Amino acid sequence: MDSLDMRLERLERRCRLWQGLTFGALALSGLGLGVAALREPVAPSGVLVASRLVLTDAQGQARATLGTDASGNAGLVLSDGAGQPRALLGVGEDGSPRLRFSTAGGESLAELTVYSDEAPRLTLSKPGGVDVFAVGLQVDGSSRLELADADGRPRAILGADEHGSPGLVLVDRRGQTRAALRVTPADGASLVVEGRDGEVFRAPGVQ
Repeated sequence: MDSLDMRLERLERRCRLWQGLTFGALALSGLGLGVAALREPVAPSGVLVASRLVLTDAQGQARATLGTDASGNAGLVLSDGAGQPRALLGVGEDGSPRLRFSTAGGESLAELTVYSDEAPRLTLSKPGGVDVFAVGLQVDGSSRLELADADGRPRAILGADEHGSPGLVLVDRRGQTRAALRVTPADGASLVVEGRDGEVFRAPGVQ
């Protein structure tokens, strides 16, 4: 039989072996946590990181939604008490910011869009999606204001070209110009009026 001293010595060796294995496992765990911390971004203090944020009223109805779509475009949607989207602020895939106001049925009534960082356009529509008023600034510096009829056909067009020279055009239901008043860059003026029978009146232009 083994002596008491020999048995104690074997027991001490086993304890030292288990201690070494335990310390090694703890070291590997710590290393794994450190690598994971380096791989995952940590939000700065006071910053909330989320892909979607929803604000609800006292009845639990969503009233404001901030998020991104499948293409990564960000947008803010404000809804009425029935949960219908009524206002939208977003940025399109081409980077153009847009502000839209809609009916409870989702039809746009007013929309403001900025194209190419320098061409804003405002449109007002009636229910049904027909634009009856539009005003905008073009990339070349010209401006244009349109008044349309109930079918969305432009009937009066007021604008100025890239030189700032103004002009007014009145159009019939067929899209034909019936009256045109213009001022040239040299401050000359012209007036052209066409009757239904094809007769044309032209005021002499000043060169």
